[in-house]
Amino acid sequence: MAMKTRLVVGVVAGALLVGGGAWWWSQPAAQHDTLTLYGNVDIRQVSLAFERSDRVTRMAVEEGQSVQAGQALAQLDTRNLELQVAQVDARIQAQAQAVERLHKGNRPQEIAEARAQLEGAQADRELAARQLARQQATAQSTEGQAVSPQDLDTARTRLALAQAQQDARQQAYTLMQQGPRREDIAQAEAQLAALQAERALIRHQIELSTLTAPRAAVVRARLMEPGDLATPQRPAYTLALTSPKWVRAYVTETELGHIRPDQAARVSTDSHPDQPITGRVGYISSVAEFTPKSVQTEALRPGLVYEVRILLDDPEDRLRLGMPATVRIPLGTPPAAR
Repeated sequence: MAMKTRLVVGVVAGALLVGGGAWWWSQPAAQHDTLTLYGNVDIRQVSLAFERSDRVTRMAVEEGQSVQAGQALAQLDTRNLELQVAQVDARIQAQAQAVERLHKGNRPQEIAEARAQLEGAQADRELAARQLARQQATAQSTEGQAVSPQDLDTARTRLALAQAQQDARQQAYTLMQQGPRREDIAQAEAQLAALQAERALIRHQIELSTLTAPRAAVVRARLMEPGDLATPQRPAYTLALTSPKWVRAYVTETELGHIRPDQAARVSTDSHPDQPITGRVGYISSVAEFTPKSVQTEALRPGLVYEVRILLDDPEDRLRLGMPATVRIPLGTPPAAR
């Protein structure tokens, strides 16, 4: 009888223990000391394409290779652009000489030549004036018998032409002394600046012919080969950035009240279950959504959930895009240091 009594007591105690344990584990995770979430590793990706169209001459890296910020990944043919630079350089040199000539003004020899031409015009005018005066005097003394009216008209015309020639030479000499106009100098300088800007633009296009990594990353896909025609719409590489990395997980409404930004967390994966990676709670969604199909939990929990991102520091680069991960957030811990 005593043995039966002890057996019944043992069965009842075991049943209570199992039932109590089942009840405790059936409570929301937020009621335990640690909140456990399940999610997937997420990282940012970059599709790199050339900003101009031309033939690819070199693809420098392969899939899986790590690259650093600013590292050259691919190269386009730049021979046409180099020839354009040479043409613009020649035009810049010619225009620079023109600007320098305008700034220096006219040479003394040119001014002296203009003065000599003015003096010659003045001599021609004086000669024409004396010839007209002599013919007029002869015509008066002979009462028009020795000089015809046509001769007088010819002499007057020669004097008028000589006077016009003298005026023109005078203006030319004055302009030669004053030198180039400020407007002409400004126009020449503007043309030189336009050529220099054209050269800088071509040089910039040459720089754009080298495809470089924007940040430290790992090459996910090499999408072109030497000889392919590159366009801005056709990516050459797809890169997976090594930082930042995070785990995308989802919490229920009851669990949401137990997490906060910058809260410390530990993330483990199936490949390294005993080597968790430290992280912190980053983004917490303010909008509820239905449980996505990608959520991995021990039991199906249909209903509304909130997205949470656990930001990670992975210096050993152990995490990969889409890798399943388990997140454990100790409750009641202070925020993690940034």
